[in-house]
Amino acid sequence: MDLKTADPKGLIRESYRIEGITLGECRSIFMDWALSLPVDAETGPALRHLLATYAAAAPEHPMNGVLEAALTAPSAAKRRGGRAGRVRQ
Repeated sequence: MDLKTADPKGLIRESYRIEGITLGECRSIFMDWALSLPVDAETGPALRHLLATYAAAAPEHPMNGVLEAALTAPSAAKRRGGRAGRVRQ
């Protein structure tokens, strides 16, 4: 995968160039990045490519944590309750 495919608008690249960027700003940029990907794009390989490209040069950058968190699988959904959870049959 090349950078143009992994980061079509260059949003992640630019985030690493912003001095003093906060975690919240990185999350916002990440959301813009995710929404700019084509529908059929595989995000896992793109995220790994972006981390391999930028993380080593900026190990303390907050975008590293955002990209790494995006690679982890979400935990299994748990029932949160509701009427059906309260009514016994």
